[in-house]
Amino acid sequence: MDLPCLPPIAATRPPRIPSPAGACDTHFHIFGPVRKFPFAEKRSYTPDDAPLEALIKMLDTLGMARGVVVQGHPYGTDNRVVLDALQREPKRLRGTAIVKPDTGRDELQRLADAGIRALRFHHMPHGVGFSPLGMQSFAKLAPAMADLGLHAQFMMDANALDSALPFFRNWKLPIVLDHMGNVDGSLGANQPGVQQMCKLLAEGKIWVKVSGAYRVSTQYPDYADAQAIHEALLRANPEQVIWGTDWPHPRLEKDMPEDGHLLDLFNAWTPDAGLRKKILADNPARLYGF
Repeated sequence: MDLPCLPPIAATRPPRIPSPAGACDTHFHIFGPVRKFPFAEKRSYTPDDAPLEALIKMLDTLGMARGVVVQGHPYGTDNRVVLDALQREPKRLRGTAIVKPDTGRDELQRLADAGIRALRFHHMPHGVGFSPLGMQSFAKLAPAMADLGLHAQFMMDANALDSALPFFRNWKLPIVLDHMGNVDGSLGANQPGVQQMCKLLAEGKIWVKVSGAYRVSTQYPDYADAQAIHEALLRANPEQVIWGTDWPHPRLEKDMPEDGHLLDLFNAWTPDAGLRKKILADNPARLYGF
């Protein structure tokens, strides 16, 4: 089903606490202009234009010196909108692409040379829709990814980690889970998926984005039940936690979050300034090669 989406709130407000030098938003999308970058015919949602210029304005307002463009699902494996942004902002931006399982090493090299640092795999362990990127596809792409230093990002329910772990046995590069592992915040921090994430974080085997609090929680606008999950992940291993807005917040039909407020929540849930700097600046610099 092709769902419409709400547009993001245009007037982002600055956070109450200034962001540290080198701060990085590690998860956002760019959509459009659609006349230049048309969407895939088969897609699950259709967002409004959210072009690079609007993104840069949002990042500037939040005090984000750097950012990571994540390929959006409506584009399928056509990464042109991401590559255009990387070409226009080569010092400020890095990228995460989605590719076909049979993509060759030469194409992956081209992406890496352009600023792509990771490949994204959807809806583990099987993949959905036009994007059949399940664990078998990761296994097929992994040798070339490892050779080129491309790490792996997964959009998956952390409660499915047990079925995915055998595929990571010999994988040496970072594994990143987005949106707090896409768990159900109402089930709390003691649910199996959160406990598994914390165990793997503590062992240094995964990274986690504390992004998408509004995807974990339905308690708009402060997402109180996501806070305990956020805090559990930081206690497990703050050296491998990063943050992102998920701007322009696709697939929302109500309760659009405001990005300054999302950063305020992160700051409130992470009261130690040194820890905030680690998560917002130091960790992403190391992961994405800024």
